[in-house]
Amino acid sequence: MRSARLRRSRRAAAITLVSALSLTALAACGTSSSNDDSGDGTQQNGSSDPTLPLDPKTKVTLTIDCMPPAAKAPELKEWKEDVAEFNKTYPNVTIEGRSTPGQCLEPPRFTAMLKAKSQPDVFYTYFTDLPQVLAEDGAADISAYVTPKTVPALKDIDPNVLNSLKQDGKLYGLPTSNYTMGLLINRKLFKDAGLNPDTPPRTWEEVRAAAKKIAGLGNGIAGFGEYSAGNQGGWHFTAQMYSVGGDVVDASGTKAAFNNDLGKQVAKNLHAMRWEDDSMGKTQLLKWGELQKQISTDKLGMFLAAPDDIAYMAQQLGAKYENFGMGPIPGGKNTLAGGNNYMIKKGISPDKIKAAVAWLNFKNLTVGKGQFDWARTKADGLPVGIPQPNFWLNEPKTKDDAARVEHATMPVENFKTFMDNPVAGKAEPPKAQEVYKILDNVMSGILTNKDADIDKLLSTAEAQVNQVLANQ
Repeated sequence: MRSARLRRSRRAAAITLVSALSLTALAACGTSSSNDDSGDGTQQNGSSDPTLPLDPKTKVTLTIDCMPPAAKAPELKEWKEDVAEFNKTYPNVTIEGRSTPGQCLEPPRFTAMLKAKSQPDVFYTYFTDLPQVLAEDGAADISAYVTPKTVPALKDIDPNVLNSLKQDGKLYGLPTSNYTMGLLINRKLFKDAGLNPDTPPRTWEEVRAAAKKIAGLGNGIAGFGEYSAGNQGGWHFTAQMYSVGGDVVDASGTKAAFNNDLGKQVAKNLHAMRWEDDSMGKTQLLKWGELQKQISTDKLGMFLAAPDDIAYMAQQLGAKYENFGMGPIPGGKNTLAGGNNYMIKKGISPDKIKAAVAWLNFKNLTVGKGQFDWARTKADGLPVGIPQPNFWLNEPKTKDDAARVEHATMPVENFKTFMDNPVAGKAEPPKAQEVYKILDNVMSGILTNKDADIDKLLSTAEAQVNQVLANQ
């Protein structure tokens, strides 16, 4: 299962909420948990060695976040099937799923849960949540419990993904999904404008040229779209900075790093597209969901997105999978990366931790099983063929990629350029949401004011970001 989560402290709240709902069985979650540290008072027959798998005779009860609600019937069906299959190996592990529709990804609920220590034994987070979780002393260090014996495919998980779940060399979570941003295109509008949808623009100069041609179709069609509100403008400004080799915060994490030639390059290019080319549409101050609606109704040619947007648009907006394609992020120096994972509550018993690792290994980290059972996913009418999550390397990647193609419910060749040209991912900056909120002002200034003073916008934002970073 995946969680779209365009993309996230928390891939912008609105972003992640809608996105995550688009792709996964993780559509909702709860806040209760078994708070004891004794494995729920039942016998503990397992080995005391944390590197070894759970003894099947061990009896424990696990509460687990984000069981699909009844409204997500296919996903709930698969959850129940996976619990039954898991119990064939571990008959004495009782899985108690928690489902609270509409609340799983809400930042206020998440924060309140951590402060109250009320998270389930196994709880759902984004990669960027690690500092917040550790600040509340909420997650167990599972380094000793995650070994090739307990997670056989461990060596085949992208180390960059695992590193997102580590601090000071200690592992605090196991991934459910990952994403990197690319350029999402409307194939119909590309063809109508005389462009080749199989070769999306690879540079920002090419984006600008293609956007002008698409906007030239008239009828209120925009060539390229961007966010500029709800912290999502700052999120995308960050992605664009990464794409040209820049950053928004320096390597020390203490100073802004965007008020420079690269930052001005990004800002001036957007300003030119908006005001000189008139290729970005009249309506601005857009937030997540609005560009998706535009491209789904053939009113937008392209925008930066994560692949899971495609499933959201098809499932929630009635768009056709075949109408979309994807290429790597223009510029190609780096791209913004993120993802979703489960952590294990600090203070629960060693047997519960072992059981949690066993469940997460089965459900999320085994090719051909759980969330990667693509034949079942297709049979249940859920999307197959989106490029991500795809955190596999080596033989598991080859096997999983082949299964996605075999059971695809969409034209996977439309994503070939994206898949064949991977761009190195970079994590979101420290104090991400506060930084993004400030950078919203840069994006909104550029896109709503023809006479915007770019130097002043960047210098003002720089001072504000430096103040935020100084208060860490």
